[in-house]
Amino acid sequence: MGPVLDRQQPLHFIGVGGIGMSALAGILADRGFNVSGSDPKDSAVLQDLRQRGVRVFRQQNGATIDAIRSGISRSPLVVISTAVPEANPELTAARSAGLEICHRSDVLAALINGQTSIAIAGSHGKTTTSTLVATLLLATNHDPTAVIGGIVPAFGSNGRNGAGRLLVAEADESDGSLVKFRPSLGVITNLELDHTDHYPDLGTLIATLKRFASGCESVLANHDDPILRKHFEPQAWWSVSRSEGMDFAALPRRLDGDRTEAEFFEQGQSLGLFELPLPGLHNLSNATAALAACRLQGVSFAELKQAIQSLQPPGRRFDFRGSWHGRQVVDDYAHHPSEVGATLAMARLMISSGRSPLPVPPRRLVAVFQPHRYSRTAEFLEGFAKALCEADAVLLAPLYAAGEAPIKGISSEALAQCMARLKPDLPVWVSQDLLHLAEQVGRHSREGDLVLAMGAGDVNGLWDGLQALEKPNAAPALAA
Repeated sequence: MGPVLDRQQPLHFIGVGGIGMSALAGILADRGFNVSGSDPKDSAVLQDLRQRGVRVFRQQNGATIDAIRSGISRSPLVVISTAVPEANPELTAARSAGLEICHRSDVLAALINGQTSIAIAGSHGKTTTSTLVATLLLATNHDPTAVIGGIVPAFGSNGRNGAGRLLVAEADESDGSLVKFRPSLGVITNLELDHTDHYPDLGTLIATLKRFASGCESVLANHDDPILRKHFEPQAWWSVSRSEGMDFAALPRRLDGDRTEAEFFEQGQSLGLFELPLPGLHNLSNATAALAACRLQGVSFAELKQAIQSLQPPGRRFDFRGSWHGRQVVDDYAHHPSEVGATLAMARLMISSGRSPLPVPPRRLVAVFQPHRYSRTAEFLEGFAKALCEADAVLLAPLYAAGEAPIKGISSEALAQCMARLKPDLPVWVSQDLLHLAEQVGRHSREGDLVLAMGAGDVNGLWDGLQALEKPNAAPALAA
């Protein structure tokens, strides 16, 4: 059992600027809790929290703990995430002061378990699916509370305190903490081995998701996923490949580079066509899950069909950054072979169909990829190589360690060598740092290219690196 949230007890978040922490801090502040937090990096997220009444400290040390304890009658509850190391000086001071300390998942569990809730779990598509559920509920006047691991365009934030009865939450499996959640509806998008720093094998991951499912009042799962089909028995299935025997299905009738037209089925009966303003079969599956979740909460399909037209993906999901010397630069969070493959397939659809959400349909696909974590790269080296071979050219950023110790023989160079074995004629370059990466993009890409930067590290700084090349004495040799 986690903490019982009490408005009489202040809450303090160490690392409050993080995507998971800031959502919780903002919602609790909006609900009248006394909330503070610390984060050394200032950001727009922290500015938003300050405006919502959160007291933000820039230092993470004992002085911050002294400050939050002064002048109050009740000791604060200190909230940490897996990203906060045990040696953090502020956490050490909180322990020395005897303060109650809990994990962010305990606070999220208190919110999920405290009202009618939809929690979205799975290896891929969680952020997008939970964003689509929250957006559909907002557009159909259900005013949801939402706790999501990405910025939701419909409300410009990763956290929202709604007045409606429903709460939508992303249930992250990376550290196994989702077993604490008891949602009204659990949604499982798919299952595939990832987070190998936490899960030694696929069986352990399946067991963890089964524990999550057993805590849900009901479960909605993706029938197109072979692992879910084999190991789970949900109350409802959805599919984008068949309607017979499915509780919910959306069968694609037209796949373009800027949209998808599909027919929606419930219990095998067609409810009609709808147009999704997002390309790619993976986005159709995410949207079908979102539509099904809303239908299970009683939202009419007529209302949903109208609301679908306004759907947008969360931030860092095929995020157009701008045009640079005729190249269109897109940022994406894909950091697993399946995600990289799906993102490249969607981009390829834009080239083949001549239709794209970008200002101009691209002519060629240049993948810029940053491997994330030594453990993940070691586990999926061949998978990443196979996925990236679908691009016309590949540029690799240095591996982003995310705090992990190096593994011998695992690097961006090793990934390049693996690609060379699989597809010897594919042009591949490895950069030394982000500025060198930007220079290589200038040198090896050309007008009409889609430059697709993928990864969960700092590769999203590529756009800034390209802007830096505009400064005097820094211009790259541009390809014709």
